[in-house]
Amino acid sequence: MSTEKLNRSSYLSQHLGDYPDSAELLGLTYEKVDDLRYGTNPHQSAAFYRPLGRKGPIADMKILKSGKSGLSQTNLEDLSYALNIVKFFDKPACACMKHVNPSGAAVSVDGDSLRQVYIKARDCDPRAAFGSVIAFNCALDAETAAEVMTSFVECVAAPDFSPEALAILSNPEAKLNRHLRVIQCGSLEDLPKYQGDDCRAYQTLKVLLDGSIIIAEPLLTNMRQVSDLKAASAESKSLGRVQSAVNASASQLEDLLTAWYVNINVRSNGVVIVKNGGTLCVGTGEQDRVGAIEQAVEKYRQKYSGKEDIKDAVMASDGFFPFPDGVEVAAKAGVSAIIAPAGSIKDAEVITRANQLGVALYHAPERVFSHH
Repeated sequence: MSTEKLNRSSYLSQHLGDYPDSAELLGLTYEKVDDLRYGTNPHQSAAFYRPLGRKGPIADMKILKSGKSGLSQTNLEDLSYALNIVKFFDKPACACMKHVNPSGAAVSVDGDSLRQVYIKARDCDPRAAFGSVIAFNCALDAETAAEVMTSFVECVAAPDFSPEALAILSNPEAKLNRHLRVIQCGSLEDLPKYQGDDCRAYQTLKVLLDGSIIIAEPLLTNMRQVSDLKAASAESKSLGRVQSAVNASASQLEDLLTAWYVNINVRSNGVVIVKNGGTLCVGTGEQDRVGAIEQAVEKYRQKYSGKEDIKDAVMASDGFFPFPDGVEVAAKAGVSAIIAPAGSIKDAEVITRANQLGVALYHAPERVFSHH
């Protein structure tokens, strides 16, 4: 054993015992489930608790196959965000998470098999998907399990697994994924998704550096279905009333909704570009919106180009466009339909420019910044 491993083991053995078997917070009692492999980094100890008397996809999870040394905090955070994406879809869907951002996500269109859905999600960014946490919203079949085993994965989670799939994922001869963690998650049905859903039991907590806590409602959306997509409109003194004059196709409207749901779980500033039910690229964590789009487009060129043409893809932006330049960058890359919230004093100019470029522009009823 290396000195680094000895020191790490000594540190964890000294600190993991500090976590009590139960804790109370905001009137709820939490029971300790297990000590974690580590927190965000190997020198940070951590433990996992679940609220007593409440069901949930993570609280009720079953570890069907454990890795060499259990779950880390990052594994659980990735699992949480992945499930928060796939919960929106009635059709088979998959999300690949890496460092608490989706490296790729996809939903079945035109009868895609679950294996095809997974491949679309993984191959959005196969380099980033190396060592990812994967979540599905439906039972995992043998064909998809075999595909999962072709590249290195930290964890795979689903509501259920066929016996054949579980046998494939548990194969002791599979050296690449020998330490794969297989998780049967609890039901996704009760999770709130839309504004108006009962979210009293799902408040989010943010702990600040001195232990102060921010308590907030979870990030939900008013976008329930395609009919909620509204053509962008705005008014200015110089341009008068302006409205988007370009219509997206039926398939693009579905992709816009998919891009929006994925973007809820992307660190702001974030953009998501989607085509045929799968992400082509994700721009995340940029301080300016044009930078997020440029990052996404460059990722596509480096990692996805040749698999799916970006021409006529759609894009979701988690915040408004302060200037037309964001739409210009997206249109130049091939995007022809965009959803973003309103709110810029230059909304009318942005819509006018989108019309000139032949881009269908839709205004979302809210912004979806995520500063996780």
